[in-house]
Amino acid sequence: MSNNQTNEPAVPTAGLVALYAIAAGAVVANLYYAQPLVGLIAPSLHLPKSIASLLVTFTQLGYATGLLLLVPLGDLIENRALSTRLIAGAVIALAFAAAAWTWPIFLAAALLIGLCSSTVQILVPMIATLTPDKTRGRVVGNVMGGLVFGILLARPVASLIAYTIGWRAVFALSAAGMAILFVVLRRKLPRVVPKSRERYGALILSMFKLYATEPTLRRRAAYQCAAFGVFSLYWTAVPIYLTEQFHYTQFGIAVFALVGAAGAISAPLAGRLADAGYGRIGSAVSLALVLASFGISALGADLHSVVLLALAGVALDFGVQANNVLGQRAIYALAPELRARLNGAYMAAFFGGGALGSAIASALLIHGGWPLVALVGAAAPAAALGYFTLNELRRRTRPQPAT
Repeated sequence: MSNNQTNEPAVPTAGLVALYAIAAGAVVANLYYAQPLVGLIAPSLHLPKSIASLLVTFTQLGYATGLLLLVPLGDLIENRALSTRLIAGAVIALAFAAAAWTWPIFLAAALLIGLCSSTVQILVPMIATLTPDKTRGRVVGNVMGGLVFGILLARPVASLIAYTIGWRAVFALSAAGMAILFVVLRRKLPRVVPKSRERYGALILSMFKLYATEPTLRRRAAYQCAAFGVFSLYWTAVPIYLTEQFHYTQFGIAVFALVGAAGAISAPLAGRLADAGYGRIGSAVSLALVLASFGISALGADLHSVVLLALAGVALDFGVQANNVLGQRAIYALAPELRARLNGAYMAAFFGGGALGSAIASALLIHGGWPLVALVGAAAPAAALGYFTLNELRRRTRPQPAT
């Protein structure tokens, strides 16, 4: 057997990549179902309007916690078993959300939904481990494309279901879907046994140490924390804004959110750009696009143009998803044996930003309307772009690791 055969994994079949993409999209969608339904769930459960966006924030906090405490287990525990157990937990959490009769119960279920949905960040490094270096960007990009479709289609699907049969049905149907996915993945996913033999406590501590030892991780986490923070801000605020200023029903919000799904095409494209060596320029363009999207949204609010608001959503989604794929491609190249921990550290910062963005959305709308949302939304990617530019200037005067 040649060295290449020994050390380099075979290219995963198209069917296996498709299964990972579908699973990633289905699981991650659970994080976003509440986003367009805040205006329905909050009054139904008597949650005050000023803190209504906590319905989204708690899911993202749960997800960030899972990234910090559960995803690193991908370097210790056989990956198929770990992933499917977390999906089983998501089934239970979604069922509780569907049946919640008070808002504290819903928030607890939302936290658990986020925690268990962190399994998606075990699935993505898992397919990366099964893929040779030369095609890793393309394969991860394709799986991320499925994940992105899950993110972007979750909003319109949730709105349409809520419009026809009520918001509780969204979570009940997702629980049924996760139960089916559990069975399929148990039967179809390959076993991936990690090589690490560290203790759990040392494993978690080593993940935090990665921020000190891996400058590429620090940079990429900062870029995506800013980008996803304002992504979450926009998509939590815009359904409320459309309801109040444009008198949209849930059906109208669903159509608006469906437009944003066009941004999903950026994930596979970004993966190919990264494989071709254009990661840096791709990152600059992605962050600039996120920044520009809030300028477009401010103009849309000023002109009372839903078309411009929708265009801003497409540009935002495109930039955020492309930047994420470029970031993951960069950190997966750092240390294969640390891939789960690197991904957990990266995604925890990513969703920490998202939780903050969703948490402040309601308050910004109440106190400053859309102009304040747009101002805060533009500030974060502007800072990230400045950080990127500063790092590029330093790189040209002093050699640094590839980003």
